[in-house]
Amino acid sequence: MLHDEGGTGRPILLLHGLMGSARTWSRHVSWLREHGRVYTFDAAGHGRPIDSLPTTELFVEDLAEALDGLDEPLAVIGHSMGALHAWCFAAAYPDRVRALVLEDMAPDFRGRTAEDWAAMISAWPQPFPTEESVLEYFGEVAGRYFLDSFEQRADGWYLHGDVETFRDISEEWGTRDFWAQWDAVRAPALLIEGEFTITPEGQMRRMLEGHDARYVWVAQAGHLVHDDQPERYRDAVEEFLESLE
Repeated sequence: MLHDEGGTGRPILLLHGLMGSARTWSRHVSWLREHGRVYTFDAAGHGRPIDSLPTTELFVEDLAEALDGLDEPLAVIGHSMGALHAWCFAAAYPDRVRALVLEDMAPDFRGRTAEDWAAMISAWPQPFPTEESVLEYFGEVAGRYFLDSFEQRADGWYLHGDVETFRDISEEWGTRDFWAQWDAVRAPALLIEGEFTITPEGQMRRMLEGHDARYVWVAQAGHLVHDDQPERYRDAVEEFLESLE
C-alpha cells in the first residue's frame, strides 16, 4: 500500500482522492522526484479491504502504521480525500509532517449526502470493455484518473472497491466538520483550489486564517486540478517546496 517511487532527498508522500489510487499520481512523480524521495499510498477500501466503518480516524491510523519505517518528517501532498487525511495526519502526528499541499478540499461539508452520487456510480456500465470506452464515458481527464484506478480483468475494467464503502467515506463528511483538526496543524501549507471546485464557497480561503499558509486559485480547473491544469499545479507546488529549503 506504500510505494517507493524513487528520487533522493527529504520524503514526499502523495495521497489520492476518493475512488483514486496511488497510480493517479503517475503523471507527476517524475518532476516531484527532483524535490525529494517520493512515496505514494493506496488508501484502505481502494483495492484492498477495509474491515470496519471507514472513519477519517481509521484512515489516519492506517496511514501512520504504513509510514512507521520513515523517520524523517514528510511533505504530504493530498488531493480531495487525500488532502483531508493529510491535514488530519499532521494534526495527530505533528512531528511527522514538515509541510502540506492540499488540493480542492475543505473542512466542512455538513448537510451534504452521497446517496444520489452512490446511485449514479452503481449505474455505471461495468465492465468497461476497453480503455477507449472509459475515456469516452468520463472524458479525457477523469477517464485517465479512473484508468489509473480501476481494476483490469480479462473482460474489461471494473471499479476497484465497493460503492457502499465509497458512499460511507463520503457520508461521514456530511455529518461532521474537521475545523478542529485543521486548527491543530502547525506545518506550513499550500492550499490549491480549482475554479470549478466541489468545496463550499470561501472555505479554503478561510483556512488561511491563523496558519502559515498560502492560497492558489487555478482558473479553468475542475476538481482534478493537478490533471486539468498540470503546468499551473506544478508551478505552484514547486515554488512552495523550494521555499521550504
